[in-house]
Amino acid sequence: MSRNNRRSERRLHPRIDEKLPIDVEANGYDFITTTKNISCLGAYCHIEKYIPPFTKVHTKLSLPVSNETGKKDLRVECDGVVVRTEDAPDKKGFNIAIFFNAINEAQRKRISQYISSILASKVLQS
Repeated sequence: MSRNNRRSERRLHPRIDEKLPIDVEANGYDFITTTKNISCLGAYCHIEKYIPPFTKVHTKLSLPVSNETGKKDLRVECDGVVVRTEDAPDKKGFNIAIFFNAINEAQRKRISQYISSILASKVLQS
């Protein structure tokens, strides 16, 4: 069994590979980027400047949702901490893992519902 399979089996909250707009504010810098993957506990994304692990960040995430009036973006804002920083494979910037350590339950539920809807649509497509 590969390391990634073991990791995904241990996860209590689903994580999906999804590119979503995210704004990461840290140490006076504002990084506008997209997620590589997301769960209701955190996000993984690419940035241009090094942010050391344990740095506190503020995030603003946009979740595209559809309802009876059309499509709109739901905003999720929370504080987090960088738990991992890696050199990007192309050596242009860094990939960071952010743990959402200060997120209210309504915001966490928005992310969880979004992930559930994506997973449900993938099941229907297969």
